[in-house]
Order: sequence, then structure tokens, then C-alpha cells
Amino acid sequence: MRAQSFLVGLLVPCLLMSTLPARAGMIGTAQLLAPAASEQRERVDAFLAREDVQRQFEALGVSPAEAATRVASLTQSELQELSSRIDSLPAGAGALELVLVFLLILIILELVGAIDIFPRM
Repeated sequence: MRAQSFLVGLLVPCLLMSTLPARAGMIGTAQLLAPAASEQRERVDAFLAREDVQRQFEALGVSPAEAATRVASLTQSELQELSSRIDSLPAGAGALELVLVFLLILIILELVGAIDIFPRM
């Protein structure tokens, strides 16, 4: 009897709450993409605020303020592409590997005899 009253006390509120009306509405694409766009913009802005990125801009002759202005004028698709590439393309990364690959290619071409960069004595 006690288990039955406990079960009734548990099920009655559940049944009452299940009869509450539910509302559903159409969500536009702009509403759906707005949080993603703001997150992407915040991610790009945080990337531009990094000290190493600002140093790289200055080394290339671009002021960080000008870069921020250009990023602010990006379209949604450009912003999405930039945001997705941030992790794979950090500022200045890959420069050492590029130089090493270039030197390796030069050495191979020299050994094959296609070029004569390193004269033999």
C-alpha cells in the first residue's frame, strides 16, 4: 500500500506536467547562425590580439589597427574560412620547415647535376 501511494505521488505530477501546452516556432537562418558568427568573430579578434601575431603584422609592415579594421569588414563566409584556418596557420609557423625543404631541394638538384650552386674545388 505504501509503495502504491508513493508511485501515485510520483506519477500524478508527471502526468499533470505532460499536459502543459508546448510551443514551437520557425527559426530563421540568421537567428541560427548569429551565435556562430559572433563566436567566430571573437575567435579571430582574440587571435589578432596575440602579441606574436601583432609582431608578425609589424614585421610585414601592417599596423595591428589596420588589420583589425580589415577583419571587421570581412563577409560572413570569409570570416568563417579565416576562423577555421586559425588553428592550422599560426603566425609565422612553418618558416623553418620551408627553409629546410628549400635547402634539401637545392642539395638534391646539386647532387643530380641539374644546377651548379656549390662549385667544386
